[in-house]
Amino acid sequence: MYQQDLKTGYLAEPYKIRVIEPIRQTTREEREEVLKLAGYNPFLIQSKDIFIDLLTDSGTGAVTQDMQAAMLRGDEAYSGSRSYYTLSSAVEDIFGYQLTIPTHQGRGAEQLYIPALINKREQEKGLQRSKMAAISNYFFDTTQGHTQINNCKVINAPDESAFNTSVRADFKGNFDLQKVVATIEEIGAENIPYIVSTITCNSAGGQPVSMSNLEAVYEIAKHYDIPVIMDCARFAENAYFIKQREAGYEDWQISDITKEMFKYADILSMSAKKDAMVPMGGLLSFKDDSLLETFRECQTHCVLLEGFPTYGGLEGGAMERLAVGLYEAMREEWLESRIQQIEYLVSGLESIGIQCQQAGGHAAFIDAGALLPHIKPEHFPGHALACELYLTAGTRGAEIGSLLLGRDPETRLQLPCPAELLRLAVPRATYTKAHLDYVIEAFSEVKKNIHKLKGLSFSYEPPVLRHFNARFTQL
Repeated sequence: MYQQDLKTGYLAEPYKIRVIEPIRQTTREEREEVLKLAGYNPFLIQSKDIFIDLLTDSGTGAVTQDMQAAMLRGDEAYSGSRSYYTLSSAVEDIFGYQLTIPTHQGRGAEQLYIPALINKREQEKGLQRSKMAAISNYFFDTTQGHTQINNCKVINAPDESAFNTSVRADFKGNFDLQKVVATIEEIGAENIPYIVSTITCNSAGGQPVSMSNLEAVYEIAKHYDIPVIMDCARFAENAYFIKQREAGYEDWQISDITKEMFKYADILSMSAKKDAMVPMGGLLSFKDDSLLETFRECQTHCVLLEGFPTYGGLEGGAMERLAVGLYEAMREEWLESRIQQIEYLVSGLESIGIQCQQAGGHAAFIDAGALLPHIKPEHFPGHALACELYLTAGTRGAEIGSLLLGRDPETRLQLPCPAELLRLAVPRATYTKAHLDYVIEAFSEVKKNIHKLKGLSFSYEPPVLRHFNARFTQL
């Protein structure tokens, strides 16, 4: 615990701001025209027309002075870059994983390991991939998309409390262990190419997974000979929650909790644009050579899709910056400050009657389904709320609900979504308490007209990951 503001109890930020980026507020009339031109999709709005941008915390936060300085050490050799070995040494030190491929971001890692593991099952067992299904506590959009385009189904096995926004629990990101076992028994272990442990669980509201749950899932997977992937964009936040909430870890260092978590997986896949704070970068790492054949296949695909395996879509300076960012991510005082920002935003919203998922690691998740019961899920209440927030306050958020979940790849019917949420993701060390107060006040205004909001329908619907590029009309 570091020094608190003596008047408010609010934790003073453990950093000072030395570079600023101007932002501009627009008029309501300007925003109406901007949103119309963007096809009522906040993803398609230019950043110059955004006042406070809470669309994502992915690559949008501040970097540290040590990270910026590290860029100057970059070795830009096409193969065998010194910077690659700096990065791979950091990965082995922090996570205990010996074999690393850098990627341009998390989906770069997914496009390597997902087809490789599905191919492995198909070739070794002589199976049809149409019968395969991967399991997760909850797949996020790109992991689900990459799995489905490889003709493999996805099955989510979240804890029963995960999407009940009225329930408070320490680890709402946990797997339902009974469902994991039942799913494996029903489908057959040979038809499951991998299990993905997502930490923290973004789609469930940035909720953490306990160490005991990670361990239990890994033991189940080992029993059935299924590899486990740690999808770990927010590994440090998850470690912080374990320290705060799980008995036996209160005196552990974040770095020690991190290394312990990663004992319970075989491969890590990371968008380093979150906890590691880099504007661009990702990792695909293997614990040891037990999956050496798969690692080599991923290296081969890397040459085709990302770049040579010792740069993998990143310049040398970016690899140096990422190596530093992985360590910076585990600074406990920064984690404490960040989690407090989220708690402050969620508490402020709930104080004015806006129901939220309990505060997680990186965002406030507003229960748009509860706020807009008159808008059906197929007309996307979370997305409607995102549009209204932009019109009211020039602030951008992202729907996490039926729009993001998408359609069944075979039937093309809308998949059933457990919750209709609006995510307000807070970039790291970027916005102040005053910005959060502005957002809370904006929702006071939004709430006045909530009964007037209407749903949306597609005017253009992409076949996969539709929420990024879709266009809409208001009903």
